[in-house]
Amino acid sequence: MENREAVLKELFPEDILKISSGLTDGEIEVLKQLVELLESKYRSGLNEAWVTESEPEGFFEDIGNLRYFDNPLLFEGREGKKTTSQLFQFFFAFTLSRFDVSLNTLLGVHTGLGFNTFLFGGSPEQVQKYIPKLASHQLRTCFALTEPNHGSDVAWGLETSARREGDKWIINGEKRWIGGASVADVIPVFARDEETGKPKCFIVQAGQAGLDIDVIQNKIALKIVPNANIHLKDVEVAESDRLQNINSFKDIAKVLYSTRAGVANMATGAMAGALQASLKYVTERKQFGKEISNYQLVQEKLAMMQGNLTAAMALCSQIARQQEEGDYNEVVTSVGKMMNALRLRETVAMGRGICGGNGIVVDNDIARFFADAEAVYTYEGTHEVNALVIGRALTGQAAFN
Repeated sequence: MENREAVLKELFPEDILKISSGLTDGEIEVLKQLVELLESKYRSGLNEAWVTESEPEGFFEDIGNLRYFDNPLLFEGREGKKTTSQLFQFFFAFTLSRFDVSLNTLLGVHTGLGFNTFLFGGSPEQVQKYIPKLASHQLRTCFALTEPNHGSDVAWGLETSARREGDKWIINGEKRWIGGASVADVIPVFARDEETGKPKCFIVQAGQAGLDIDVIQNKIALKIVPNANIHLKDVEVAESDRLQNINSFKDIAKVLYSTRAGVANMATGAMAGALQASLKYVTERKQFGKEISNYQLVQEKLAMMQGNLTAAMALCSQIARQQEEGDYNEVVTSVGKMMNALRLRETVAMGRGICGGNGIVVDNDIARFFADAEAVYTYEGTHEVNALVIGRALTGQAAFN
């Protein structure tokens, strides 16, 4: 690639550690295509979509057309590999979250939690049937684990039940906060086997009898994401549509651990978006006769935002390096999610403060990042739950209850 360094500087001006230099030319080209798509087609209507709580038309299909799972450009120099590099996956999530956290959440639920549920949980036949269609966006999925009365403690209190009757299962119960459920074609629903008490996962098709979905209203964050309540009343699922390799909470945890790093990536991209929005504002806003970018206190906050972002990028790149080598460590990913989400909260608050009163108006992008940071701080394990995962590793003592 000609002018490789200049291209990377244009794509990732906040990458002062030059972590992106580890990307291949093919990976850079796909990321460049992603940026061009987002800016040319979705920038102008983004804030309106956030306010009206509506997914931009065509977004899911357009992202699928980038073939970010199987684009030949992503496998140059990776012959024989079945997945794209972890560094590319970091920068893909980073780039999308820098643009908008809701859109990356929508995609992350599909490509992370949902996709990996089928990948890790399916039999060879189920993987062959569903994975290509999910990867190409021909089918859309989500992840139906959380319940109205159980979030962090769902492993101890899974109430949705499944009763076997011959070659079919009867599922009853409720799910809550299921991102993208209302637009999913196939919904992996986790339920407790009434006979054994063990969790299992069932493929529920959109529109099935006994399935009712309503979208949660009046959120203050991730407003583009249609988080939903799912109600299941005597929903019938064939044994052949039970994901055969999910039979314990250890199996579910494997899915969660595999995607927790993705939330650390998301938090990092959101910091970059907040910095980008703040820089745009301070170089245009004038007070006392000059742009506020000239003032020392403003520059100090910008420097702290860059510092938080740089540390978060370094942490994500190291997690990516370990995971590229097959080391999916729950403590490491909990550190990444906990610390990057915490620093995100701090970073967006500084950016919002720099923008003054205008920082609470959605027309200024910082307001969107400020609100969405609260959701990132909470999901994929709250700050406290991730701290307890780390604390258990440090002390050898579980303090969850």
